[in-house]
Amino acid sequence: MRIDKFLANTGYGSRKDVKVLLMKKQVFVNGSIVKNSALHINPYEDMIKVNDTLIKYRKYIYMMMNKPPQVISATEDKRDKTVIDLLPPALQNFQPFPVGRLDKDTEGLLLITNDGKLAHHLLSPKKNIDKTYYAKIDGIITENDITSFRNGIQLNDGYVTKPAGLSILHRGEISEVLVTITEGKFHQVKRMFHAIDKQVIYLKRMQMGRLKLDQSLALGEYRELTEEELQLLNNP
Repeated sequence: MRIDKFLANTGYGSRKDVKVLLMKKQVFVNGSIVKNSALHINPYEDMIKVNDTLIKYRKYIYMMMNKPPQVISATEDKRDKTVIDLLPPALQNFQPFPVGRLDKDTEGLLLITNDGKLAHHLLSPKKNIDKTYYAKIDGIITENDITSFRNGIQLNDGYVTKPAGLSILHRGEISEVLVTITEGKFHQVKRMFHAIDKQVIYLKRMQMGRLKLDQSLALGEYRELTEEELQLLNNP
């Protein structure tokens, strides 16, 4: 791997920023000053330092974000702020992407990574990975609604969803529920409730597979997954 790509991938800015570090003689490979940005190094065997800081290579990043409303689950957008825009340049250099999508006004658990294999594993329809949401519903949820979800809901375009879980936390004019689905169709949870003549007024994803949202994260905050959490994703 080229030294400039290595340093860019480990949080030292763009390749242009890295070139400045090299010109200032602040980069060392195996104890020797390096000024050539095209120098190839072995990221696993060579000892790379910036000034006195030893740099350890990592190929992938795994971030848990509490997605705020009015932010797009995408890598870029011409009109709106994206979840990637909320990350610092050091993490954006890894070219991460959100695993699946949350609607613009939906909050909650969002995994951001550059590990395509894990993303495919979590999003594959064959894997039936549970996704659990907390929702506030305009309308009284009935036992018939629970049965309808369990049997699969026919959406307005004729598609019948896979069986879904619906449990009532509070029943009233504004009901509070937990919804568990294994799919990720466009606006699926909202469309499912619309099909039973009810409206979602608040939606937050709480869990994906065995990974639960860290409740200490404020909206828009993020952190790296722990090793234990990463194992939960790899073994859902």
